[in-house]
Amino acid sequence: MRPTERSGFSGTLALTLLLTAALGTASAAPKKIGGYDSLGVVAGKSGGNLTLVLGDSPQSLNYYGAIDNNLGLISQQLFDGLVEFNYATYKLEPALAESWTISADGKTYIFKLRQGVKWSDGEAFTADDVVFTYDQIIENPEARAGDAATFTQDGKKVLFEAVDKNTVKVTLQKPTPAFLLQMRNFIMPKHRLLKYSVEGGAKPADINTAWPTNVVPAEVVGTGPFKLGSYTAGQKVSLVRNTSYWKVDAKGTKLPYLASLDFLIIRDPQAAVAQFLAGNVDQLNITGAQFPDLKQKEVAGAPFKVTRNTALFGSPPFVAFNFDAKDPALAKVFSDLRFRVAMQQALNRNRMIDTVYNGLAGLPGHGVAPANKDFYANTKSALGSFDLKAAGAALDAMGLKDTDGDGIRNIAKGKNLEFDLTYGTDSSVYPAIATIIQNDFKQIGVKVNLQGILAKNLLSTGLAGNYEMILHAFGDQPDPELRRPIWEPGGALYYWHRSLQPATDGQTPNIAKMFPWEKEIYNIFETAAVTSDKGTRKALYTRWQLLFAHNLPVIPLLKPENIGAISNKYGNYIYNLGVIPGYNPVPLIYAK
Repeated sequence: MRPTERSGFSGTLALTLLLTAALGTASAAPKKIGGYDSLGVVAGKSGGNLTLVLGDSPQSLNYYGAIDNNLGLISQQLFDGLVEFNYATYKLEPALAESWTISADGKTYIFKLRQGVKWSDGEAFTADDVVFTYDQIIENPEARAGDAATFTQDGKKVLFEAVDKNTVKVTLQKPTPAFLLQMRNFIMPKHRLLKYSVEGGAKPADINTAWPTNVVPAEVVGTGPFKLGSYTAGQKVSLVRNTSYWKVDAKGTKLPYLASLDFLIIRDPQAAVAQFLAGNVDQLNITGAQFPDLKQKEVAGAPFKVTRNTALFGSPPFVAFNFDAKDPALAKVFSDLRFRVAMQQALNRNRMIDTVYNGLAGLPGHGVAPANKDFYANTKSALGSFDLKAAGAALDAMGLKDTDGDGIRNIAKGKNLEFDLTYGTDSSVYPAIATIIQNDFKQIGVKVNLQGILAKNLLSTGLAGNYEMILHAFGDQPDPELRRPIWEPGGALYYWHRSLQPATDGQTPNIAKMFPWEKEIYNIFETAAVTSDKGTRKALYTRWQLLFAHNLPVIPLLKPENIGAISNKYGNYIYNLGVIPGYNPVPLIYAK
């Protein structure tokens, strides 16, 4: 355990003011939320309940103890980061950190914390909580949902220190332009989690045992707008207003407006729609497959509104082939770029967009959303076009022909080109996409067996390497650095070529096993992470997208729009970004 060093500011430290929040005196805790007239936000009233949907039971109530999207949706309401997104501009602004400064060399950050903030149990929030969260949890390689690799530079952990109770000093080994975006990580309470940490005498992996789903609700403590009320296993997670929350509206009224927030656990998307139509669910995030019916009902006078927006965030689906498949013959084929290019020609994206999403989706980027004006490189031409004849000819050229006349190509004598496609059966779109792929691949002599599992298990299945072909999705972010664990070869989530991953998270990956194009992508991410010049970073990430488009580590399918439905009983519903970690408009929603 690294001891926390307490020291004053260095008189010789050259500081460059990046941003200072003009929020009144230093002792004023509340952050005033306003300026969202363009989004239709008005002053609301306090009280009422909002009911949302969770696609499955959370695996834990400890955000860093499990990689779990359902847990993430709950955690947005329980915890905060040092910085957060502005709802209208997507730009970073102060949250638990009221202001910050950056040294001239870009390697030292000083965060001044918002004074007067309290945890939901009444304890004071201090710099020790920030240092504990990063040093003992996020930088702990055993924390299942930590991020040790991102906060390791040149083999050393990024150093977090408490200068005083309201000041945190962060020291990097090298300048990291996207570092502030990483400060959206949720801060956790040291006084509640110390006993599960190395500092508290526990083993590194013990942090994952904190706050299981049967925990006493009062043990789960945060600074967010709500706190845990109760959890009924497999049925409902109930949250209640955190009366200590540190935000107010433009008129000074304490947020959140709502008195309580319920999450009903509904695995079947159609059942979720039925519950929404019955009035038992108040807001629903939907896909293009569900849009026409709900929009038609809205137009006919149903008491809700359906909205759609071009997505910067959101999760574009892709297919990936396992370069390390357990069957050596399949692994060899999957690792061959000619095969992946042929398979892309057999993917009918337009049909998926039109029939599965009812046209409410578009062509995807390669790791960057087309709506991202800062970093998107137009690689649409590299997506090719649906052409089964060309796909078949490409497989013929590889020698993958039907040698025994059964209609299925062979990868060896007597061995068919046949593999499983793993997908989420409880998704509203994956089953239809998987069926389209199966049928089109069949026409070129490739046999696909559909292997359905619960969507919540897709990531763990991928990370374990227990698949051959997988249909999955990862969310887009405004800066490629935030997706580095996914798209950098050897990254913690780069699971289609798992043999590249280091034995210990945060260490150097197995570069010797990388393809030449993977080595170049690896070097791009390593360089871009420490390059301050915006033009140079954009050029580096443009090169990465071109390499991605040409070599297809995974094959992107489409980019859905953000579509949501909300009961007319509520005001201030914002869905221009979609539901993403760290994006939390719920405190502004009010019951009319």
